[in-house]
Amino acid sequence: MTSRQFENLVDIGQLKEEPGDQREFDGLVHSGRSRLKDARLDALSLESRFDLAYNAAHAIALAALRWHGYRSDNRYIVFQCLPHTLGVGPEVWRVLSHCHNLRNRGEYEGLLEINERLVLDLIQATEAVLDAVLKLNPIS
Repeated sequence: MTSRQFENLVDIGQLKEEPGDQREFDGLVHSGRSRLKDARLDALSLESRFDLAYNAAHAIALAALRWHGYRSDNRYIVFQCLPHTLGVGPEVWRVLSHCHNLRNRGEYEGLLEINERLVLDLIQATEAVLDAVLKLNPIS
């Protein structure tokens, strides 16, 4: 995302400019890693694994946005910016977008229609986001 694209999202209220903070970044990455680790536990229910993987993806994606000096109150925007904040491809973006929509249906309508394949795809997409975040330099 060019700085102009970030500015456009700021202008319409979807992003807020806020200098990145290394401690916050590290905390988000730690939170994401912990949740991702737990999402891999087969002993947990599929719904719990989905929630853990989804929230791991959000924490790590938010870390990437914060690294760039922005914040959003909208979960979807955090995911939408991923191709620009981390350069992840559509194979990651599509899974996270789909899972975001499913998560919302589950939260607001009580309809969480997931399966093992989706949870595994979500975990794999989250791992890709984590790998990209870990390549970022420290926030100066």
